[in-house]
Amino acid sequence: MKKRRHAKIKEIITEKAIETQEELLLCLREEGFDVTQATVSRDIKELRLIKAFDSNHTYRYMSPHADIGELETNYTQIFRSSVNSVDSAGNIVVVKCLNGMAQGACAAIDSMQWVMIMGSIAGDDTIFLLTRTESQAQSLVYELNRILQSK
Repeated sequence: MKKRRHAKIKEIITEKAIETQEELLLCLREEGFDVTQATVSRDIKELRLIKAFDSNHTYRYMSPHADIGELETNYTQIFRSSVNSVDSAGNIVVVKCLNGMAQGACAAIDSMQWVMIMGSIAGDDTIFLLTRTESQAQSLVYELNRILQSK
């Protein structure tokens, strides 16, 4: 059932400009899938969907493996347009995002493949990045802020 649902989600986001989890939930229900908002949220994380601008300037869910020609932006631009601030506490980097943008920004950060990041967790508007040491966290904050300020 999960494989079928994931395949349907990929199909839906390819065919329609899905901007919210609620829209995706309704489309899945129209297709006969009895899902909850929590299930849709988990599916988005498992499929590592990102939100990005398409060629029609619509901010929508996309596969991170979408045709690059379809995307007008790269991961750095997604990060810049989503993130408000970056700071650290110990060996944890805290990234504050626009409401609803943390998952897309986190996917962008993950795609940058920073060696110093051991793992990442994204909520609705906050990302936690775990590093091995406090000095790595400080270095990461510096680098992410450098990207953020190069708008």
